[in-house]
Amino acid sequence: MNAPMPQARRGRVSFLRYLRLFRRDILSAQPEHLYRAKMAQFRTPFFTSFLLNEPDLIAEVLKDRPADFPKSDRVAAGLRPLLGRSVFLTNGEDWERQRRIIDPAFGAATLPDRFPAILGAAQEGIARLVPGETDIEPLTSRLAADVIFRSLFSKPITDTTAARTYDAFRAYQRAQPMLTPLALWRLPGARLWHRRGVRRAAGQIRELITALVEERLAEIAAGTAPDDLATALLTATDPAGGPGFDRDEMIDQVAIFYLAGHETSAAALSWALYLLAAHPGHLARVFEEARGFAAVPSFKALRGLSHTHNVFRETLRLYPSVPMMVREATRPETFRKRSVNPGAQLVVSPWHMHRNERLWRDPHGFDPNRWTQETPSGAYLPFSSGPRTCPGAGLAMAEGVTHLAMLVAAFELAPVGPPPVPVAHLTVRSRDGIRLRLTPRSGG
Repeated sequence: MNAPMPQARRGRVSFLRYLRLFRRDILSAQPEHLYRAKMAQFRTPFFTSFLLNEPDLIAEVLKDRPADFPKSDRVAAGLRPLLGRSVFLTNGEDWERQRRIIDPAFGAATLPDRFPAILGAAQEGIARLVPGETDIEPLTSRLAADVIFRSLFSKPITDTTAARTYDAFRAYQRAQPMLTPLALWRLPGARLWHRRGVRRAAGQIRELITALVEERLAEIAAGTAPDDLATALLTATDPAGGPGFDRDEMIDQVAIFYLAGHETSAAALSWALYLLAAHPGHLARVFEEARGFAAVPSFKALRGLSHTHNVFRETLRLYPSVPMMVREATRPETFRKRSVNPGAQLVVSPWHMHRNERLWRDPHGFDPNRWTQETPSGAYLPFSSGPRTCPGAGLAMAEGVTHLAMLVAAFELAPVGPPPVPVAHLTVRSRDGIRLRLTPRSGG
C-alpha cells in the first residue's frame, strides 16, 4: 500500500496555470514523469531550471564541486528577513567560517549532553496530552520547539519568551511558502511576494531572539551562563584563528537553528506517527522496543531501538522535511549532454530522488525493513549531502527516535478519517492536519 502522496500533474499546462499550481503546492505542481526522469529542464521567459534526479549528478553538485554550485541567492532572498546571514544562506568564506564555529557544538560527542533536553520535552509533552482524537501536528511542533529551547537556552517552552517565539514562528510558517517562482525572477517587482505578514512575523521573531541572545551575553559576562548550545556558540572561536560570533551573527544563527531544528523535526515526527498508526504490525514492533526504553530512558539505550530507527529513516525517505534544494551554476556546464548556462537554477529534490522509480523497490510504499538490506547508493539525502550536510542531523535523529519511542510506549495510535495529503510549504506538512486517536496503554 502506497504512503499518502499528492496527485502529480498530468500533461502540459500553461505557464500561468503552472504558477498558480506552484503557489498552491510545489509537489502537486510537478509532472508525474519526474519520479522516473534522470534530469528535467524547465524554461520560462525569465529563468531556466534543471531538476537533477540521478545520484551521480547530485553528487557532483553537492559533494564533488560544491563551490561551483553555491546556494541560489534568488531563493535565499525570500528567507533573509528572518535568517539574515545565517549559515543556511551564506556561501564561500562566510559559510566556511560559520561552519568551523558551529560544527564542534553539534558533533557526535555532544549528543549525550543534549539528550536530557530531548527527554524532558518528551516527558512534559506526554504528560500534557489528552487522550482521544486529535490533530498530531500541533503536538509535534510544540515538542520540537521545546527541544530547541531547552538545548539552546536551557528554557522549556512554557517560559513566556519561548512561548511567544513559538507563536511567532507559527505565524511565519503560515505566511511563508517554501519557494515561489517569483523568487527566481530578476525583475523589479519580484520581491512583492514578501508579504506584510511575512515581514511582520520575521521582525517579531528576531526581536524575541535578540532578547534571548542579549540575556545570555550578560550571563556569560557575569560567569552565570548554563552549559548549553547558546553558551557554546557564543564563546566559541574560529579554529582557523578568526573571531567567533558577535551578537548580530548569533541572532541569525539562532533563527536558523530554531527554524530548521523545530519545523523539520516536527514534520518528520508527525508523519512517522501517522505511518505507524496506519501499519499496526510495525507499530507493534516499535512498541516492543519502546516499552523497555521508556521505563529506563538513556542516550545509550537508543542503540537498542533498531526498528524504531528504521521507521524514522523510512519516514524521512517518504517525507523529507526539506523536499527541494536549489543551487546555482556559476559557469557553463554540460549535464547529460544538455548545456547549463551560468545563472541556471539546479534543483535537487529529495522528494523525487527518494521516490525514484528507477532506483527504489516499491518507492512509494512504507517499508522500514528495506533499511536492513542494501539501499541505492547516493539516493538518500534527507539532511542534504556533502560539506553542507545539516550539522544537526545527529541531533535530529536522536530526537525523532526518542520522541517516537516515548509516544508509542505511552499511547496506542489509530488513524482517523481520510489519509492526510502532503503539501510543501517550508517543509512537507499535511494539507488538513494529521488526525489520530490516542489511547493510553494500560499501566501508562
